[in-house]
Amino acid sequence: MFFPRIDLAALKDLRLVVSDGKSFLSEESAGTESKVSWLAEGVPAFTLTNTCRLGRYAIEKAIVTDPLRPALLQLTRFRALQRPASDYRLYVLAAPRLDNRGTGNSARVGEYKGQSMLLAETEAHGMALACSVPWLHSSVGYVGCSDGWADLQKHQRLTWNYAFAPNGNVALAAEIDLSQGCEFVLVLGFGNTANEAAHRARVSLALGFSAACQRYVGEWTEWQRTLLPLASALEANTTAYRVSTAMLAAHESKACPGGIIASLTVPWGEAHGDQFAGGYHLVWPRDACETAGALLAAGAASDLHRVLRFFQTTQEADGHWPQNMWLDGTGHWKGIQLDEVAAPILLLDLAERRGALSSEQAGSFWPMARRAAGFLVRTGPATPQDRWEEDAGLNLYTLASSTAALLVAAELAERHGENGLARYLRETADYWNDNIEHWLYVRDTPLARKVGVTGYYVRFAPRQSLEECCPLSELQVRIANLPDEASQFLASEIVSPDVLGLVRWGLRSAGDARIVETLRVVDSVLKVDTPNGPCWKRYSHDAYGEHADGSAFDGRGIGRPWPLLVGERAHYELAAGNRDRALELMARMQRFASESGLIPEQIWDGPAIPERDLFPGQASGSARPLVWAHAEHIKLLRSLHEGSLFDLPPQTVRRYQLDRCPSTFACWRPDARRRTMPATRILRIEASAPCTVRWSADGWLSQAEVEARDSGAGIFFSDLATAHLPPGAHVRFQLRWAGVEPREEGEFGVVIQAGAAGARAATQGDP
Repeated sequence: MFFPRIDLAALKDLRLVVSDGKSFLSEESAGTESKVSWLAEGVPAFTLTNTCRLGRYAIEKAIVTDPLRPALLQLTRFRALQRPASDYRLYVLAAPRLDNRGTGNSARVGEYKGQSMLLAETEAHGMALACSVPWLHSSVGYVGCSDGWADLQKHQRLTWNYAFAPNGNVALAAEIDLSQGCEFVLVLGFGNTANEAAHRARVSLALGFSAACQRYVGEWTEWQRTLLPLASALEANTTAYRVSTAMLAAHESKACPGGIIASLTVPWGEAHGDQFAGGYHLVWPRDACETAGALLAAGAASDLHRVLRFFQTTQEADGHWPQNMWLDGTGHWKGIQLDEVAAPILLLDLAERRGALSSEQAGSFWPMARRAAGFLVRTGPATPQDRWEEDAGLNLYTLASSTAALLVAAELAERHGENGLARYLRETADYWNDNIEHWLYVRDTPLARKVGVTGYYVRFAPRQSLEECCPLSELQVRIANLPDEASQFLASEIVSPDVLGLVRWGLRSAGDARIVETLRVVDSVLKVDTPNGPCWKRYSHDAYGEHADGSAFDGRGIGRPWPLLVGERAHYELAAGNRDRALELMARMQRFASESGLIPEQIWDGPAIPERDLFPGQASGSARPLVWAHAEHIKLLRSLHEGSLFDLPPQTVRRYQLDRCPSTFACWRPDARRRTMPATRILRIEASAPCTVRWSADGWLSQAEVEARDSGAGIFFSDLATAHLPPGAHVRFQLRWAGVEPREEGEFGVVIQAGAAGARAATQGDP
């Protein structure tokens, strides 16, 4: 449970314990077999039947939240199966985690207007637990020493009577009076103080479970009616579709509309404490944009409007968004991922193309898109982090999405009369697109020979690759989450399904021989066949996942398959004309979901470890649900319904697949000093401040000066007339800074080479 926002945890768990007071003690989550079902299709309210493994009892629950106030209601029925109900004792335990932490909570036994309650609070917020039948006994304490669970383990019943437990990791406990009836309602209320929480709990209790449930189910059902019947049109699993749509909506903040968190979970949470307070309940711009796009695919256009406004107000002044952030826009982790800067631009374009925004509405977001595009060109083509949040350099997926975003932004710039900026953005996109193979494609490597292909795209290359210090096949890269002594690999050894981004964002066709051959390599290295179907790992030597023995990821581990990558592969198969294969993969993706329909971040691919609840093809201890995976599922349904990729930008397809627009430039920057350039290209010198470039192609026997022009995106560029120079010519130049302290000083040089690519092509062949 989360309060007051969905990025702030408020409760670890609410559980029941059964005892006879002397001979046995059965804790609900460990001692029962649990069955879960939805109260109604597409409505995130649940019934659970928990049956004792030894056949002593069963507990039936129905759980909803009060639509009118921050309170949860749990209608509970206890059923004695072996002995009379009077022989059993039933206890409720609650573990507050107010303000997103276990420490600093205080607990007390109290009452509100005559209603007995268990209360918890911090300086900022409060929680109250109440019941429709009386407590027989109640106590509060510190977890692990004086809490109710410790008391029950020691005595098989509650014996301690602690009324107050200040400032610690606290827990609440009470015995429910079964003599008053085996059916009752538990209510958890929340507020800014414990008394406010108690007031809300009492109101919800007075109005009753039925009223809250009817309103709650009715509102969700009405929202579901507004959505497109995508699954029905495909004769697919409608329940899985409605689960996915509900997951998307349930992860949007009501306090900060448009803020969509990645997951209401802490992956491997049992192994983490307060130091991992964020978990996944933060906004990742990439995940949020994927979710918003899926809402649009499902027909929820108004929901997408809120997301765009959220991005408009949380964008940093320089144009980027934090790697992840709290709902108030405060960055949490400190990385920058260029695909997350590109994503809102692409979402804006998708919304307008799909009719969710008028031209006037889209225009109101142009300043946001303009700042983001400026950040992309100033920072790219290398990204400080890739989409898996680990590695800096030239990443295939990031490069594809960023290039597409620049073309979209160029179109918007033109529409707003900024033709110079539009031209520069397109020229930059063309340059990046033209060099993808130069930067990230290898031939005739040991892996290529092993698989039997000519060449393939690698996952990423280090930033120094831009300076052409040596062939890509000789460059080393570091893999995160591995010991330092074992983390270095050749870039040419690391492949990833990220290659599918070239097709998804329209830069290359699905039938491109380089894509097809790369997928053969990807399948040979990363595809895992499970009882529920094939699934793919993120990249070679990935280490984000459980250890081999099933113990939690702790900064080290083994990367496991990701169901969302099944959706991405299905999108590729659809683009390649293999609709039946795409449909099959969609069905397989649904099979990776849990009994309640939640799609996990990762699945287990090792031998079964029942004691850790790990089984091949089923969820690991990672996030479940991963909202991004549910978003990919919905987009796939829409793509299959239409017969084409739902979020494919037409700008890239037109420019790079149909018109095949080449770049006429070779770009040099102080932080990306290329050493060679193809013949017939214009050498473009780019800098972050105004300057004049003094240059010569004949050893300074003659020279010229070119004053840098302002691109409008925070980059100043000088185009040198080098297109006529023959191979072998050596262009030398100096930068003279205007009105600023000297920056890069000295003489720089670039050598003209024959062919359509630079130095690397001379050793690897031009793809």
